Amino acid sequence: MTISALSSEADIVVVGGGVVGGAMALGLARGGARVTVLDEGDVAFRASRGNFALVWVQSKGLGMPDYAMWSRRSAEQWHELAAVLHEDTGIDVAHSQPGGFMLCLSEAELEQRRQTMQRLHNQMSLSDFPYEILDHDETKRRLPDIGKDVVGSVYSPLDGHVNSLKLFRALRDASARRGVDYRPNCTVDSITSDAGGFRLKGAFGEIAAGKVVLAAGLGNARLAPMVGLDASVKPSKGQIIVTEKTDAFLHNPMVTIRQTDEGGIMIGDSQEDRGFDTVVGQPILSVMAERAVRMFPRLAGLNVVRSWSALRVMSPDGFPIYDQSLSHPGAFVVTCHSGVTLAANHVLTLAPAILSGGLPDTLDAFSARRFHVPAHA
Repeated sequence: MTISALSSEADIVVVGGGVVGGAMALGLARGGARVTVLDEGDVAFRASRGNFALVWVQSKGLGMPDYAMWSRRSAEQWHELAAVLHEDTGIDVAHSQPGGFMLCLSEAELEQRRQTMQRLHNQMSLSDFPYEILDHDETKRRLPDIGKDVVGSVYSPLDGHVNSLKLFRALRDASARRGVDYRPNCTVDSITSDAGGFRLKGAFGEIAAGKVVLAAGLGNARLAPMVGLDASVKPSKGQIIVTEKTDAFLHNPMVTIRQTDEGGIMIGDSQEDRGFDTVVGQPILSVMAERAVRMFPRLAGLNVVRSWSALRVMSPDGFPIYDQSLSHPGAFVVTCHSGVTLAANHVLTLAPAILSGGLPDTLDAFSARRFHVPAHA
């Protein structure tokens, strides 16, 4: 039988094979479901290929305290996820939670960070999210290699990072060991519902499933309306620089700089509203490199070995969208721009909830219904 004639059955189809889709597939399979993943493949604008691999909590949730709580929960569960992946695959994803820094290169930057953190932590339920505002001397005591231009920093013990390539591989391998049917190069053209489930069609053929989870990143904007859901996501371009390997000197991740477990330095966090453009731009890279060298002068002596750009998946307010369809029961959408940070939640909390029949009320804040509430005078 050719792939175009393929027709098969699954308990749940996950559309999207990136970090978010991979985490959902693993979590569902761990719960005993027969899972098929339909992955568009390398033609997709896959955020997973460009992520910075932070497990980040500080600064998240201004305007939505639930997101701060959700991020912290995932950071706390990441130790369990790393252990699960290692037990299932033997892969150490190099997860660590040493605490993270935001370095500031001017007093104005530091003051802005101070005010942002104060506003964030003044929100309900966030009083126990620890952080410190550090001056230059205390920052240098903890990070001896910083440059003179660093006037201070914000530190939180909640932050960590992983090796994103190893994570991606481990999610795929762990899913395969649990029987997940992974199908690359399968673009979904249509989703229809019938009695008892859904039918997904494309050039690959057709597959029937009892439930469907849309975890296709930017592709969710097209797919979600097919099952009565809303995923009004748009791209935000980010660029990354990677240096040659060097001696370990940076144990703690920064929001813009981190040293991987293999020794290379990653520099990133640019944000551009450029549609679906993924061309690497020298002006942006130059600014990123200049700031990085001011933060850590020793970086000036390192060679750049590669750079790339990728597209974040951003909702209108920047927060995740988790929803279930009222008109098409059994259809769910899972969309966020922090797939690495939230991977533990997706595997250990969200997937079991979907498997049990529906999203818990605790995730109501993440419904796309929030975008359709009339403004009050």
